[in-house]
Amino acid sequence: MRKITTVMILLLVVSGLFAQTPGPMKMKPEMTEIWDPEVRVITPGETPSQAPSDAIILFDGTNLEAEWTNGNGEKPEWIVADGCVTVKKGTGTIKTKRVFGDCQLHIEWRTPAQVDGESQGRGNSGVFMQGIYEVQVLDNYNNRTYRNGQAGSIYKQNPPLVNACKAPGVWQTYDIIYTAPRFNEDGTYFTPPTITVLHNGVLVQNNVKMRGPTEYIGIPEYTVKKHGPGSIELQDHGNPVSFRNIWIREL
Repeated sequence: MRKITTVMILLLVVSGLFAQTPGPMKMKPEMTEIWDPEVRVITPGETPSQAPSDAIILFDGTNLEAEWTNGNGEKPEWIVADGCVTVKKGTGTIKTKRVFGDCQLHIEWRTPAQVDGESQGRGNSGVFMQGIYEVQVLDNYNNRTYRNGQAGSIYKQNPPLVNACKAPGVWQTYDIIYTAPRFNEDGTYFTPPTITVLHNGVLVQNNVKMRGPTEYIGIPEYTVKKHGPGSIELQDHGNPVSFRNIWIREL
């Protein structure tokens, strides 16, 4: 019989320990099921344009003053009639009394049926997120203009994927998913604002990162300043563009 040494005993003990070590636990379906907290229940609209139950109604077709002011915080002078509000030339931008960050915005708009002007002079307005970042409103139905300034563009930054404009005088929709920027201590973007836009149900901006605030002249990156939530603003560009059915969901 061979002599059993201390080393052999140690090897036998170690190998026995490894033999007794259980393997990975077998996964079961319930191990990856998350039950709480339960997902919040809301009531969706009966149509894609109808506001869901958790939306804030910004304009119901009758009362503009409830949620909107002019640029100076005073009574807006735009014209409310026939279930919509129309730009009154020279009275300036209107903006929401409430301020928003991350949100889902639905807004319907209509350029004049009577075509007047061309390029940027035809049915021009804009929807500004946080009062800073513009989604262009323009009549681009058979109306050529610079591609990063047409309807559905992030003005002077990102052109739309396609031109989804309807004819003048026909109601159109924007559904906008917006994520507000986060900032570094020095005021630069930690994460820039991002935006997704559906124009008449067609994707025209796909989670686009914005370079900075909307600028008519200049480079957006040069004008970035740290800011918090801001108003939704609608632009008076001198054209009688109309809006209706405006609602928003805070995200």
